Amino acid sequence: MQTYLQARVTNFVTKLAQTDVDAILVTNLTNIYYLTGFSGTAGTVYISGKRRLFLTDARYSLMAKKAVQGFDIIETRAPLAEIAKIAAEDGLSRLGFDSQISYAYYQQLQETFSGVVLVPQTNFTEELRMIKDAIEIETIRKACSISDRAFTDVLDFIKPGQTTEIDVANFLDFRMREYGASGISFETIAASGYRSSMPHGRASDKVIETGETLTLDFGCYYNHYVSDMTRTIHIGQVTDQEREIYDLVLRANKVLIEKAKAGLTYRDFDAIPRQVITDAGYGNYFTHGIGHGIGLDIHEEPYFGKSDETIKAGMILTDEPGIYLEGQYGVRIEDDLLITETGCEILTLAPKELIVI
Repeated sequence: MQTYLQARVTNFVTKLAQTDVDAILVTNLTNIYYLTGFSGTAGTVYISGKRRLFLTDARYSLMAKKAVQGFDIIETRAPLAEIAKIAAEDGLSRLGFDSQISYAYYQQLQETFSGVVLVPQTNFTEELRMIKDAIEIETIRKACSISDRAFTDVLDFIKPGQTTEIDVANFLDFRMREYGASGISFETIAASGYRSSMPHGRASDKVIETGETLTLDFGCYYNHYVSDMTRTIHIGQVTDQEREIYDLVLRANKVLIEKAKAGLTYRDFDAIPRQVITDAGYGNYFTHGIGHGIGLDIHEEPYFGKSDETIKAGMILTDEPGIYLEGQYGVRIEDDLLITETGCEILTLAPKELIVI
């Protein structure tokens, strides 16, 4: 693990050298974990051309000494004041900082670093996180395997006319923990019947009935990294229209898998599956983006729209087309894809052909 952490810090310093700031202050705890392996709730990282500082208080000193290597560890309850002293010694003139901070914290920065130009850095570390290293890929692969197993198990758990959406969500959440997850990566979506037409229909106390669709969107944390998958199943029976729409969404999901590879633009990553649905006359019913990056966060860079930026090998992206007929039902199928130079690898391996239980 330390070898990977060292490589991440090296990439950070290389990118820092291409900016107009002398150093960057990292306060986002997820980014701090990415760079140092520290998973406590109080930490600050300062990186310049010649400094690697990790600051935390007495509660986490022992944890930091075990987890954090290659940094000078400073125990303090006033990290900004400590950094300001060192920055002054080094003649710091321009300091970068995470742009996603509170206004109150920004005011602290202004007071502490008087005379220093403060320069917000939007997605500085998050852009580095887009490309997963080998240990991240294997960890996400394991998280996906946990979700896969839980999905297979839930099919036997559902009893039409008896089981509620909340029952299903609870089953998935606890089963994933039984298989090694540390928790759920977001609030499980279990939406049946007319509620499945809501893309983010969180589980309710509605009973799942025969003749309904059931959309399950769920994932877990495993060793800090997430999985994210969606499957839509049918209860008891399926109509010709429901089968047609299911097959259409599955075709859109699969055509992106066929085309996804390094070099594809963000614009085309979204447009390729969307065109399949639009050509069939359901374009207005696909109401969200095709996907997003996953990793330490359930939603992280990149996001897809009309940008001509290109996806790169090592990204892990979701592929989640859907069709939602308001007040009737909806269908979404979602996989996690590891992008390679020549194609992609599907990490979510649970069955996605039409299932009727």
